[in-house]
Amino acid sequence: MLEEIKKMPKIVLHLHLDGSVKLSTALKLSNLTMSEVQEQMVAGDKCPNLTEYLTKFDLPISLMQTKNNLKLIARELGENLKKENVIYAEIRFAPIFHTRGGLSCDEVVEAVLDGLSEVPMVKTNLILCFMRGLDLESNLSTLKTARKYFKKGVCALDLAGDELKYPLQDYQTLLKQVGNIPLTIHAGETFKAQAVKQAIAMGAQRIGHGIKAINDEETLDMIKKHNILLELCPTSNVQTNAVDTYVNHPILKFYQKGVPISINTDNNTVSNISLNAEYFKLYQTFHFTLDDFKKINLMALNHAFISPQEKELLYKKIQ
Repeated sequence: MLEEIKKMPKIVLHLHLDGSVKLSTALKLSNLTMSEVQEQMVAGDKCPNLTEYLTKFDLPISLMQTKNNLKLIARELGENLKKENVIYAEIRFAPIFHTRGGLSCDEVVEAVLDGLSEVPMVKTNLILCFMRGLDLESNLSTLKTARKYFKKGVCALDLAGDELKYPLQDYQTLLKQVGNIPLTIHAGETFKAQAVKQAIAMGAQRIGHGIKAINDEETLDMIKKHNILLELCPTSNVQTNAVDTYVNHPILKFYQKGVPISINTDNNTVSNISLNAEYFKLYQTFHFTLDDFKKINLMALNHAFISPQEKELLYKKIQ
């Protein structure tokens, strides 16, 4: 089955650039040993919570402060996607985190786009992240950059970060200014189902994780009524303690209930999982078939933040 999974054309909608830096590259760019790099960048099978998991981003972000490093890391991620037979990926990160060395948000985005352009076989777009915990002014600089590059490599905005520490309602003023740029929001990952309803009410067209929605029929009805896709990342959810074990992940229940879903790793390096390995775990644990995976990829494509014409070309590849 693993060989068939490897050959399948795949769509990725939830993938963090800074959480997917190759360990060998981090080793080369830092003055640390491999064991130090691993310790600082790879989450264990189980973190106490999301807050602990998020500490694994500190080192990669510190290394992503120059155009050359950003370009290299983006190119390597593109090459990795190509190896995993991904035909379309939306890659997300917060440009503001990469301005400590003097780069502007615009320069950061251009460097990442340059790196991805070196792997033209994989179609990619960027989702720029607003961050919980940052002030309004910092997040508005991300919005300004997103507007400048919208439909020129940037396809959407996201609100990411620790939802337990920073409730969604604190970002109402910010999210009201998004305008015509598509929006996805991390919600219902560690906080309750109500956060998913709130995110949809605030304009989210997709939800990052959203797994707590399984506990509330009203939320599930709202997701289906508004045709909202959940960007699911099973391994990551176990690591952040959002789900106690892989077997108890609600992905199969969502699928059986007709909720639109996509399969993602969240972070290749922090979660220490490849996309093909995630698919294989789903096959082993829940007995998803190749036909199920194909249907899920078509759902993902249907909810990708690209034009109908672009979807049509990719649709043919999946079929």
